[in-house]
Amino acid sequence: MLQIENLVVTYGPLPALQGVSLTIQPGEMVALVGPNGAGKSTLLKTIAGLLAPRAGAIRWEKEIISAAPPQRIVERGIALVPEGRRLFGAMTVRENLELGAFTRRAQKEKHEQIGRVFTLFPRLYERQRQPAGLLSGGEQQMVALGRALMGLPRLLLLDEPSLGLAPKVVESIFAVLADLHRDGMSLLIVEQNVHAVLALAQRAYILESGKIVSEGEGKKLLEDDHIQAAYLGPLARGATP
Repeated sequence: MLQIENLVVTYGPLPALQGVSLTIQPGEMVALVGPNGAGKSTLLKTIAGLLAPRAGAIRWEKEIISAAPPQRIVERGIALVPEGRRLFGAMTVRENLELGAFTRRAQKEKHEQIGRVFTLFPRLYERQRQPAGLLSGGEQQMVALGRALMGLPRLLLLDEPSLGLAPKVVESIFAVLADLHRDGMSLLIVEQNVHAVLALAQRAYILESGKIVSEGEGKKLLEDDHIQAAYLGPLARGATP
């Protein structure tokens, strides 16, 4: 479904991604983990058309989309849930959701899709007339995810969906992601909660200093000594907190 080949992205003279290659198959959930500043968000923004690569190729169902503008990426079926939610705080929950259905295809199914979003997140139905800026962090994350779903994506890119959220809210967000995956959606997730995302994802890539340094099945990577030492700490080995 998605194939990235030797992708190079720079910020001026500074390299952010150095020859990154990865693939995502239809219906697959893939995690991307690594330290802060490794280039994880840069990769998602480049796939979404917000950044232009210096070299390499991004293929979506064999079509090269490396130079496509963001709206074209959304039309092709790829949606980004950005880090920090990026909502319009003065607009209502419903208005923020409807912004996600701007493509011609999504407009035709807008009413049905907003009903699906409210089914996934009943709290948003209750708060649909409230300004998004007055919601809790967890509710705002639900709006950001719902807004992306309004575009009818087949691949969902998620940048730190659990950042700053209470554990119970994180659990509910991850449950929704699991439901979307079971329904056939493909997901690429950048996530700081390494243990949770590796347990959930079918495969994972480890990105360090702009390069892929490891890849494999999510649950097998949980047992990797380097992954445990670098990202999971002593609790992964059963130590008492």
